[in-house]
This record gives sequence, structure tokens and C-alpha cells, in this order.
Amino acid sequence: MLRVLPILLALGVLVYAFIDCLTTDEKKVRNLSKVLWVLILLLSSPIPFLGPIGWFVAGRPKREYAGGSMGFGGRNRGRQPAPDDDPEFLASLNKDDRKPSDTPSSDNDEDEMLKRWEEDLKHREDDLRSPDQDNPDGRTKDKD
Repeated sequence: MLRVLPILLALGVLVYAFIDCLTTDEKKVRNLSKVLWVLILLLSSPIPFLGPIGWFVAGRPKREYAGGSMGFGGRNRGRQPAPDDDPEFLASLNKDDRKPSDTPSSDNDEDEMLKRWEEDLKHREDDLRSPDQDNPDGRTKDKD
């Protein structure tokens, strides 16, 4: 098993570098053209790690970080902050964006709305408690 491990490791790194090279935009590849990097990776089998290391060091495009909060380890990961960490989102919560028609203008309006809800609830409860026309006794029907 220990004899096979370096070969599998070299093959894994080569496959990863090859796929990374193929999926990279040709305009972002550094130092050589994309076709040459693919050939270097494919022909680097006599020295297994030479092609992939060359790709990662000299061919792979440098990462571009977008503006945003600092991530773990002090690196800017370019990720959008969570809503509870976003100052703009928190500021928008403090603003009163509700329409005047949605909010009651006074305590009287709130009382009237509460009374209407209570009446509606009472009517619904009465409807549920009243016996059915088919079953005036309010008994459950036995299923035969």
C-alpha cells in the first residue's frame, strides 16, 4: 500500500491541475497559453509533480477578492456578510418602511380592529359549535 500511495497522490494532483487548467478562462492564464499548459501537464509524467507545481505556481491565475468583510484568518474571501452582520441591512430594519394605510393611526383604530377580529373569531367559533343540518343532535355518525 505504501508503494502505491505516492503514485496515487501524484495522479490526484495531476488530475486536479489538469481539470483546473481546462476550466480556467484562457484570458486569465499566466505566462503561457492554455494549450501549452495542458501539454505540459500531460507530458510531465516522467517527473510527476513538475507539471502540476508549475501550473499552480506560474500558470494559474491569481485569485481576485471582491470587497466585503474580512473572513477567517484575515483574508478577504469576497463573500457577502450574513444579514445580522451587514450594517446596511440592519439600518434598513430601523427605518419605518410601512405604508400609513397598513399601520393604525391611533389607539382608536387599533381598538376597532381588535373588536372586529374578536367578533369574527366569535362567529367562527359559533359556526363550529352549531350542529349540522344533517345531524341536529351533534352526534358523530357511526361508521358501519
